[in-house]
Amino acid sequence: MDLANVVIVVTGASKGIGFTLANILHEYGATVIGVYNTTPINDVLFDTYKCDISNEDEINNLFSYIIDKHEKIDVLVNCAAISLDNDFFKKTKKEFMKVLEVNLVGSFLMCQKALKLMNKGVIINVSSSNANDTYFPYSIDYDASKAGLENLTKNLALINPKIKVCALAPNWVDTKTVLEMDPIYLKQEMERVGQKRLLKKEEVALKILEIIINDDYKSGDIIRMDGRYE
Repeated sequence: MDLANVVIVVTGASKGIGFTLANILHEYGATVIGVYNTTPINDVLFDTYKCDISNEDEINNLFSYIIDKHEKIDVLVNCAAISLDNDFFKKTKKEFMKVLEVNLVGSFLMCQKALKLMNKGVIINVSSSNANDTYFPYSIDYDASKAGLENLTKNLALINPKIKVCALAPNWVDTKTVLEMDPIYLKQEMERVGQKRLLKKEEVALKILEIIINDDYKSGDIIRMDGRYE
């Protein structure tokens, strides 16, 4: 597989799925722009750019940089997301809005800017099984943002038939944040949703790569990964 001359933007590229994906895409020859916000990306071979995707001015600067340096964008993968899980009755409007601004509105803005520049290509939004059936009141803002992201994906699929827009919805993944959780709580949550094992960052990243290159996936598809099998 050769992704030479393919320009791919990955948000949330400083850690977790985004970091793993950016490295894999670079290994396959793609020109990768890894977008980060608070955590710098060090010691990597792909291009990096600091941008708060909840800030439209910073997104405009990002896309100006992409065009000035790389002249085009072929693929956008929205991995950036935050969660501020806590008791439903203690959640504040500020917290709820912050989650929506990053996970949903930020992804919307990234897609909007990208679609203006893309004649063909692929957009992948990283959702969550919480958008559908593993939701929980502690993460109601996160869950709502991911449900909105899947609806956004289906709407964007109607805009340009030459651009494939899909969402990938994994369940619990072995990111650093998840591995640092209380193991008893994590075990209980996995049992609650019927998940047999943690998904690996690498397998999620490779699934995203598969969606990019495989024409069997159609625009508007929501692809589920739930780890319900050993």
